[in-house]
Order: sequence, then C-alpha cells, then structure tokens
Amino acid sequence: MAPQDDRVETFRRLHGTGCFVMPNPWDRGSALALEQMGFHALATTSAGYAWTLGRADNHLLLAETLEHLRVVAAAVSLPINADFEGGFADDPDQVATNVKLAAATGIAGLSIEDSTGDTAEPLYPFELAVERVRAARQAIDESGTGIVLTGRSEGFVVGRPDLDETVRRLRAYADAGADCLYAPRITTIEQVSSIVAAVAPKPVNLLANAPFITVAKATSLGVRRISVGGTLARTAWAGFLAAAQEIADDGTFSRFDGLPDVDARFGTQ
Repeated sequence: MAPQDDRVETFRRLHGTGCFVMPNPWDRGSALALEQMGFHALATTSAGYAWTLGRADNHLLLAETLEHLRVVAAAVSLPINADFEGGFADDPDQVATNVKLAAATGIAGLSIEDSTGDTAEPLYPFELAVERVRAARQAIDESGTGIVLTGRSEGFVVGRPDLDETVRRLRAYADAGADCLYAPRITTIEQVSSIVAAVAPKPVNLLANAPFITVAKATSLGVRRISVGGTLARTAWAGFLAAAQEIADDGTFSRFDGLPDVDARFGTQ
C-alpha cells in the first residue's frame, strides 16, 4: 500500500497536464476492480455508498462516511478523492474540523459542495459558501497532508442552472484556496468550455454521467479530470433490478446469461 504522502503527490501530478478519468467505486470490491483496470485515481460516491445502505444520496452520517473513506483508501494503492458532500456542517469552523478528520483517513483529495439540502434555499449564500471553502483550505494546510481541495458549485444539480453564477462561485472558490473546480451536471460543450476558460489555469473536474461527451473531446476542451459520480453504481443497480424484476414478473432468468466470472477477477486478493 502506497503511503498517503506518495498518493497525494501522485494525485497532484495528475492534475498538472493532460486529462485523467477518476471513476467512482462504491465499496472495496468495486475499488479493487477499477484499480485492476488500470485507472490512475479513484473517487468515492456518496450516492453509490448510500444505496448500499438502503438510503438516498445526502443521507449519510459523518462517522460512517469517514469509515467508508478509510475502507476504500485502504483497499487500493491509488489516490482516492473523497466525495465529502458539504463537509457535514453549515458553519465554516465545523467544516474545518470535519475536513481534518477526513484528511486523516488516507485520502488524497476531497470536495466541498455549496448545496444546503434546503429546497427553498438550495445554495449557501455566496459569502458563506466562500468561507466554507476557505475553512477547508486552512484545515488541509494545518493537517500537513497537502490533499487536493475541490470546490463544487451545485447550481445545476439543485435546479439553479445559472452559468454566470456558477462561474462567479467557482472563481471565488479558486481564490479561497480550492485546487480544482467542479460544477456537476453541466451538459453542453459550451458550458464546459466556459467554465474551463473562466477558472484557468486551475484544473476543472467534469462529471460524465450521460453520453454527451468523450474523454478525447473533454481533453481537447482543457478538462483535466473526469469523474462519473454514482453512475457506475447506477448501472450496476440497473442490471440487478432488471434481472430481479424479470424473475418476479415472468419467472424467467434470461439475464443470467453471459455474466462475468467475478471470482476470477478477485482470485488473487
């Protein structure tokens, strides 16, 4: 197992040039499988993990998230970026405390979102959102880990798809110390290009949760990092639910044909 310092250094180097794909496992087994496929870094998914517990996304507790980060980080030798949601607190000081706890789990990076979970006011007020990122930056610096901080603006996720406001927030998060910027659920080439240009030279993470882009195209637009969020987990659930529904409805098992030899994949573990 690579020490945390080595993985942080590797993760930072990956952001320096080119574009890398950072898929999102939801447990130890999926992390190991992705490592075997040759990916250079992985990211956790709060949604994918929550579904394994029978919950919807954004219903995780801090303690169980920290344990999940420890499990995934210990499973592989790759850098792990943590989906740390909103830092599990509103107050910047508490965000900082929680970020220090996360930094101690062996991860190489984490993201802080600006969504509140309140449908009436789905985004934190601008100044508070910036202070939360600044607090996370200070906490990382004080931890001495050097992990990569990603600032996320969630407007396109929470029904506020305002590109100008998203850009304003991402620029402010960069100024507050975010190493990487991320606006999940943007879905057009024009939006990607605008965000990359607006925060340059800081690297941008792109969420690929629909087939609207390729790795080659994202690279040509200047994207440095691609993740898939809970979409790999959702594809696994799609297969499971479809097969189970067929059994329940028809009493047939046609989807059991052509399945992978999972034991063979993990035979050396």
